[in-house]
Amino acid sequence: MIHLHDKSFEPFISSEEIQFAIQNMAKQMDDDFFDEVPVFIGVLNGSFMVLSDLMKNYRGMCEVSFIKMASYEGMETTNEVKQLIGLNQDLEGRTVVIVEDIVDTGNTIEELKAIFKDKKVKHLKIATLFFKPEAYKKDIKIDYIGIRIPNKFIVGYGLDYDGLGRNLPDVYQLAQ
Repeated sequence: MIHLHDKSFEPFISSEEIQFAIQNMAKQMDDDFFDEVPVFIGVLNGSFMVLSDLMKNYRGMCEVSFIKMASYEGMETTNEVKQLIGLNQDLEGRTVVIVEDIVDTGNTIEELKAIFKDKKVKHLKIATLFFKPEAYKKDIKIDYIGIRIPNKFIVGYGLDYDGLGRNLPDVYQLAQ
């Protein structure tokens, strides 16, 4: 059990399970992008650990960049996505893989898809370590999914609760 601010969290997903899921995602991407150089774009802040470990396991040549989006306050989604740091590179004709830590409602993915539509990318792929199918409300395909989870609030491995918990190697769920 860990305590962050005013909440308690219990162990949920081990770092070994996370690494196994990331290795599987990297292998799929190796197979899909064997003949091109994709641009992996991590969505900050949460994706920094996912993208780091994904790049350690991805065998092909690639480029890496980041974009910063925000849609949470505390434990609740605001249903409003803000772009805080944008892209400044030319992506026209390139394959882009957006790397998320978690996809729940899909609001951030929808906003990112709109942003990249104007960039004239060749292919836009979506990758997420954690996916909450019960919460997902969009018709946008998620191309690479590490682990499907129930619609519970989680922290660790890049995910936070009001700024705390991102550095934990394992994932914890809100205690009952």
